[in-house]
Amino acid sequence: MDLYFLRHGEADWPDWHKSDDERPLTKRGKKEMHEVAAFLVRLKVRPSLILTSPLPRAAQTAEIAAQHLELKCREDRRLAPGFGLPELEELIGKHSVESLMVVGHEPDFTKTISALTGASLKLSKAGVALVDVDLSSRKGKLLWLFPPKIAKN
Repeated sequence: MDLYFLRHGEADWPDWHKSDDERPLTKRGKKEMHEVAAFLVRLKVRPSLILTSPLPRAAQTAEIAAQHLELKCREDRRLAPGFGLPELEELIGKHSVESLMVVGHEPDFTKTISALTGASLKLSKAGVALVDVDLSSRKGKLLWLFPPKIAKN
């Protein structure tokens, strides 16, 4: 199974006084996500399904990716902060697809990718990684990881 991990874009607001869970993407974050999504189109990334954390910054990221990839995205609470291997196994069990994109948060994605692959890495904001997951062993191989700067035209 091809499993794409897409971390939400920039959502750092210096004067943010509401709950952290409510932070949306910044203007720069939206622009960067459009660049990353266009890059994914150029790579011919074609997941069967996009699942996203319900938090605004992740949902906005997923919507931008879905728009460019001409797919629909669905929210799944399991992708909220605290996501890990148990939640990933539930998602994989629930959605029998050949290719899945999940949109969520750090440090959850880095920890999950590392647990699947044994790789030492850090997924940057708006970064994307592709892991080839063997469904029988629930182990994976990191095929690629791109920071958003690679997507600039």
